[in-house]
Amino acid sequence: MLTYKAMYKYLDEGVHAEVLDFPGVITFGQDLEEARRMLASALVDMAETDLLYGEPLPRPDQTRSDPDADIEEPIHLV
Repeated sequence: MLTYKAMYKYLDEGVHAEVLDFPGVITFGQDLEEARRMLASALVDMAETDLLYGEPLPRPDQTRSDPDADIEEPIHLV
């Protein structure tokens, strides 16, 4: 299991979600629960795609941060 760092930003339209240390893993949800679910799915999809093309997975970096984030928390790739 790899543990990356997720961030969530509340917007008027919903919640922006992004994995800070896995480039390209970005999504949006109506609320935090949906954003978390969609981000976990996007992380799996991106990891599977990288592996399919023989690319290494990015190394988790828990020091990554976004000053605009409302919430930052671990997200696990199983």
